[in-house]
Amino acid sequence: MKRRAGEREKELKKKKLLEELGENRLPYLTPADADFHQLWKTKYSKLIFRKSDTVPEELHQMVQESFLTLREQNCFFQDLVRIKGKDFLTPVSRILIGNPGCTYKYLNTRLFTVPWPTEGYDIKYCNPQIHDACKALMRLNDYLHIEAVKALQGQNLFETKEIKDTTVIDREQSFATSLTEQGSVSEVQSGVCVPEDDRSLKNRTSYNLTLLNYMDPLQMLYLKQEPYFGMGNMAVSWHHDENLVERSVVAVYSYSCEDSAIEECNEQELKGRDPAVWHVGLKVAWDIETPGLAIPLHQGDIYLMLDDLNMTHQHCVLAGLSPRFSSTHRVADSSRGTLEYILGQCELALQNLQTDSDSMALSLKSLEAAVVKQVEEIHNEVEFEWLRQFWFQGKRYLKCTDWWLKPMAKLEEFWRKMEIMTSLVLSEVRKEQQIEEQRNETISCFLLLLKERQKLRKEWTARCQSDAAESLPEEQKPECHPFWTDNDECNMPLPYDLEEVIAYLQNLVQWIE
Repeated sequence: MKRRAGEREKELKKKKLLEELGENRLPYLTPADADFHQLWKTKYSKLIFRKSDTVPEELHQMVQESFLTLREQNCFFQDLVRIKGKDFLTPVSRILIGNPGCTYKYLNTRLFTVPWPTEGYDIKYCNPQIHDACKALMRLNDYLHIEAVKALQGQNLFETKEIKDTTVIDREQSFATSLTEQGSVSEVQSGVCVPEDDRSLKNRTSYNLTLLNYMDPLQMLYLKQEPYFGMGNMAVSWHHDENLVERSVVAVYSYSCEDSAIEECNEQELKGRDPAVWHVGLKVAWDIETPGLAIPLHQGDIYLMLDDLNMTHQHCVLAGLSPRFSSTHRVADSSRGTLEYILGQCELALQNLQTDSDSMALSLKSLEAAVVKQVEEIHNEVEFEWLRQFWFQGKRYLKCTDWWLKPMAKLEEFWRKMEIMTSLVLSEVRKEQQIEEQRNETISCFLLLLKERQKLRKEWTARCQSDAAESLPEEQKPECHPFWTDNDECNMPLPYDLEEVIAYLQNLVQWIE
């Protein structure tokens, strides 16, 4: 409900902004504009840009080879995402690589990491090339962590100077110069120790995954036009990155496969951004006063979004003409998005299940409404946030590794036990021995969660049969799993379709009342 309310709020803001604009377009600046650097310094100072020549050549080579390897191995996939109740294939193809057991959720879609080589984990890759590609991206991850720490330390230094030193204007000027001429702030900032808590720095820069993106604009039948500034074709629309640790740094490595046949336009003749070149666009969120920025991206360029920039501003990716890869390193919020978390939730739920030592019959320890509610919420979470999300993406992960198959089998085993627990609650509420008040409370909360389960099952079943799903290659087609019918010999304690169960409980509630 919270997510849907947030989506409605965004749509209303967007509608209001477009109504205010009418036929007009907001101004935006590129490096060719005289006021570009002043605007960057005053309104976008938490965007840090590093030109490719500041990055070690050996790292460039490793990372760029890994991109090409993953493309050759067909490891990039368009995601079937959910926006305003409809499914859309993303124009950009993606793969998530990171710590074993991590996931990242965006646009109602949970992606599961292809694990990079991690000590203590047995990870079998489909071939050595995929192993090497993941290892190269882990090395890039380590490099960007160090750069992000330097950038935050530099930001803290300048903020401290601004308070304490009236000569800060001169210092800011040198900062702007370092951004534009050297493409890096590390020369000014490296080695500086500032009194920010080390734990905070680590929490905001310890990347646990990277979302890789790939798109060839010339293969796209249609690209959305940027609506506010007239910046041209968009590969990725305006957005805030989702599900990140608060105020964490996002680091992006960009690699466009620039071809000599695609020449940049003459800057003096061009108004606005060069449509042949990829750009990152930035704007202050829901603001029509501040001009936007369009910053060109070339092979091996890096940019960092520091502190609260991702919350106060929005960014988009503007397509050029050549194919482009990017590696977007994030500190994903792992409070509810790791395998460790969901296995812990399952163990918590199963604490309410007990086995008779003599008969081996299963029963529930407690029928208190709060306990039933907790177990059934976890039941829904495992089914709809993990099992169905994973199988909805078909067999894509097997292109790289089978690592997730065992954890998914374990989660399904736990989920099946929770189906038994649901059937046991149903059996108990049919009995009249319970205290009436407690029984009513248990049935009420139980009914709400079964209605939610039924609604979501219908939604996921329909999504798996949508035209967009059917258009995907066979190995990428969504699987509606778990799924069973009354004729299946799967020993499920309850039907897949819960309509009759829900109707029975509703009648029971009315009879009790």
